Amino acid sequence: MAAVSTQTNSSSLFSALDADKYRGAVVEDLQLPPAFALPYTESISRAIELAYERDFSHIPVLDRNRRPLGYVDVARLKERWEAGSADPRDTVVKYMTRFKRDAESAPYTLITPLSPLAELEGFLQDNIFALVTDNDRKFVLAVATASDLENFVSRRGL
Repeated sequence: MAAVSTQTNSSSLFSALDADKYRGAVVEDLQLPPAFALPYTESISRAIELAYERDFSHIPVLDRNRRPLGYVDVARLKERWEAGSADPRDTVVKYMTRFKRDAESAPYTLITPLSPLAELEGFLQDNIFALVTDNDRKFVLAVATASDLENFVSRRGL
């Protein structure tokens, strides 16, 4: 994917300083655990159980070809279950938030293990989490959050 730069020298300098905040670190440097995702056919009772075992607040949902469909907000799902508005046997696809697939209104941002942390930080300003994928977007490798960035900064003393 190619991009045309329309930045002036002053904004280019700012971007360089912002990128230097992480001293050239990339997503791989966060040392994220392997991604955990649910098949779209998983029951919500099992999804909640697995989320609490792993201490996850949001879990990606994959289709039968292992492509991301959306995600489950575990706390909201648990609230619905406890309120009686969700049957524990229902599948997660019924309660998930779907990813927007419209390239014009919501362009896809590719986050890979080699993406700069400054780029990830920018993405996380408007999103709850980022799916880290391979370059071809065939596999979800990890899930990154703002707290992962905060932990990295505190560990490195940046």
